Amino acid sequence: MSSLEKKVADIFLEMADGIESGNFGKRPKIALTGMGSEHGEENSMLAATIAAAKGVDVQYIGSFEDPSVTTIHVADDEEGHAKMDELLESGEIDGAVTMHYPFPIGVSTVGRAITPARGKEMFIANTTGTSSAERIEGMILNAIYGIIVAKSCGIAHPTVGILNVDGARQTEMALKELADNGYDITFAESTRADGGCVLRGNDVLQGTPDVLVTDSLTGNVLTKMLSSFNTGGSFEATGFGYGPGIGKGYEKLVLIVSRASGAPVLANALQFAGELVRNGVFAIAKAEFAAAEKAGLAEAIAKRKPQPKAAAEEVKAPPAEPCTSSIPGIEVMDLEDAVQELWKAGIYAESGMGCTGPLVMMSDANYEKAVEILKAAGYVG
Repeated sequence: MSSLEKKVADIFLEMADGIESGNFGKRPKIALTGMGSEHGEENSMLAATIAAAKGVDVQYIGSFEDPSVTTIHVADDEEGHAKMDELLESGEIDGAVTMHYPFPIGVSTVGRAITPARGKEMFIANTTGTSSAERIEGMILNAIYGIIVAKSCGIAHPTVGILNVDGARQTEMALKELADNGYDITFAESTRADGGCVLRGNDVLQGTPDVLVTDSLTGNVLTKMLSSFNTGGSFEATGFGYGPGIGKGYEKLVLIVSRASGAPVLANALQFAGELVRNGVFAIAKAEFAAAEKAGLAEAIAKRKPQPKAAAEEVKAPPAEPCTSSIPGIEVMDLEDAVQELWKAGIYAESGMGCTGPLVMMSDANYEKAVEILKAAGYVG
């Protein structure tokens, strides 16, 4: 194909893409680093051609060529990443899809999966990188990051659920404080009988929320499992990969995929990047951070910062009595402290673990008073 023929083809592709998407601007220019895939460059180039046919101007960084994409030749993976960074910094590309990237602390990626029970898309917040060195702060920020990406993909009011992992209850309390202070957040409701926005494995499979909040290590595992559970794990066949790096003030669009990603996932990731460009992800991020901060994001995080513990005072348990009531929703790391808080008030309590997580148990007669004490101490919301 001559350069003139390619120019004409590009113009027609832009027109077709505009008719389909309603956006008649320039086609998003997205780079793909093709070397380093466990499935070879053929797999990467196949993905590039699929995405190019669907309206993305793919800049392929590697050694393979195809008439439908522009190839930027490099000798190896290291040179490919250097070239990708150069193109991003110069503004010659709008974004990139790559297999690894060193994000700074405060930036982490929001994945996009297809859940198996109902074929529903779900954003996993987050999947790689580190939003914060502190777990609770990181999960609170992950929720904001997930909302940003969901809104950038056209969901005006994404539902948010929190996976039942360590930190879930404190994250829930913080997000509900933001909502009470005016931050626009819609909470998902578990499909299980006990309901609530703290979700379980069943909800992951069904795609109950639009945005599933968790820590990035758990999110990484979930993304791998959801994308490759039908292939034995060696070939990630469904979904959109680990998604874009999001963080306050961070405006470099880099999306991560696994080295085990098959062509369908790579192609989806390229289209995902194009969608974020068209919908102005960084403008949405700026507005979302401003709204969360206005609603007291810094204060909600500060309240949950780990505090240095003073020398533990010895607290003796009151006389034992049958524990027939229980209070859920306490972080496992806080469980014994919560029990001792009740002992200080003269209430006999024990720790336990139910199917939904940690419990503090006490008598029926002491239940209401125990709830008041634990709420005042910040153990439950």
